Amino acid sequence: MAEDRSQVEDRSRAEDRSRAEDRSRAEDRSRADVAARQVIEAALDEAGLTWESPADGTYVVTLPGTRKLATTCSLIVGKHSLSINAFVVRHPDENHEAVHRWLLERNTRLYGVSYAIDKLGDIYLVGKLPLAAVTPDELDRILGTVLENADGSFNTLLEMGFASAIRKEYEWRVARGESTRNLEAFSNLTQRPSA
Repeated sequence: MAEDRSQVEDRSRAEDRSRAEDRSRAEDRSRADVAARQVIEAALDEAGLTWESPADGTYVVTLPGTRKLATTCSLIVGKHSLSINAFVVRHPDENHEAVHRWLLERNTRLYGVSYAIDKLGDIYLVGKLPLAAVTPDELDRILGTVLENADGSFNTLLEMGFASAIRKEYEWRVARGESTRNLEAFSNLTQRPSA
């Protein structure tokens, strides 16, 4: 009977240690979560970016662009990591295989994020960082990568996946005397070769 009591006491001490370790890990996660939020908010303010926090630990950031006027990027602080998600362009109308191949080839050169598609075929940039890696410099690097690859690839993706729609839009505007100024970037698709 003495051995049984000893085993019960050992088990009880082990369970107490386990609960204490769980509490300690939870406190560490909580500190990491709070630290990441503070870094994110300070870095976004320092960069002068427009952002909002619709829920605790969730940030919606507007990254200004040149080809794509703005890229919306969400940052979500989780228990262990920061998730990054930015919409790039909707599901291509055509040339899907070439578009997807181009995205996969580009993924090998990206830092911290990758191109991905959702169930509808829309194209996003997505990534995850451990909370311990969330620093002002790292956040700047990641947001720069998102902007460079959402804005910088925008016209290429439109040319590859929406060439027919661009040509139709151009012809429609010309026929009605509408401005074609915002289609100038696609003149290689809209201008007829001279004879």
